[in-house]
Amino acid sequence: MRHVYECPVRWADLDLLGHVNNVTYIDYLQEARIDMLLTHAPDARAVDLAEGVVVVEHDVKYLHPLTFRPAPVKVDTWVTEIKAGTFTMAYEVYDETDAGRIVYLQAKSVLTPYVFTEERPRRISAAEREVLTGFLGEDPLAPTAPRGPSRRTPQGHYPLQVRFSDVDIYGHVNNVKYFEYFQEGRVNYMYQMATSVEDVPDFSVVLAQMDVDYKRPILFRPEPYDVHSWVSRVGNSSFVVESEIVDGEQVLSRARVVLVMFDPVQQKAAPASEAARQVLLGQLVS
Repeated sequence: MRHVYECPVRWADLDLLGHVNNVTYIDYLQEARIDMLLTHAPDARAVDLAEGVVVVEHDVKYLHPLTFRPAPVKVDTWVTEIKAGTFTMAYEVYDETDAGRIVYLQAKSVLTPYVFTEERPRRISAAEREVLTGFLGEDPLAPTAPRGPSRRTPQGHYPLQVRFSDVDIYGHVNNVKYFEYFQEGRVNYMYQMATSVEDVPDFSVVLAQMDVDYKRPILFRPEPYDVHSWVSRVGNSSFVVESEIVDGEQVLSRARVVLVMFDPVQQKAAPASEAARQVLLGQLVS
């Protein structure tokens, strides 16, 4: 069974291309998940699963740009897998039109119940399993692509300052904020990359997919953490940027992003210029 949530699209959600920002989608998914488990679950047994979980992994596939409009967008939410200590939820952001279903995004999240007062995960209870079973459905996404080896480059380093407003009452950074952190690091990396060469080619990109693994909680503190980003693959019209958030040698989170060259006039994907490809290829050996 799928749960349907109608999510308002706000003007502040848009990026410079007029599309809903990739980070904002994660807010939409969180709203839909809480609505399913807290508001519309069959009974109160799902309350702890709505409020007392941590995200282990997000896999997000961006399919079509979503622009501002007064009508809400629909978000389907369901469960694809239940294990002893984790469950996986899937999402589809879409519109139903006369021409058919337009899917903007598909995603899934691996979540684990968590006892925040004791800082430890817990197992899913029999009552919670029964509730989750009522929402079981198919997995919409292919398995996550394997991560490449970590790399460190001067251009790819970004000092990350956690803001006090980023954390919950237990001092943990909300899972949505990780997408913002990786975006900040990635934008800084691409700026450093572009300004490191003469006659930098002008190009725009959009996200096609982003996968985030949550290793350890990020906590509020005055000292910055470090984000390291690097190009791990270059194609004809797309490239892959991988990133890590680290505290010293300890990896706190890791991300893999597929970026596609985009023509903002035609509003569609476009092949990369040879000059842009050469800049990106130079990062594979830097």
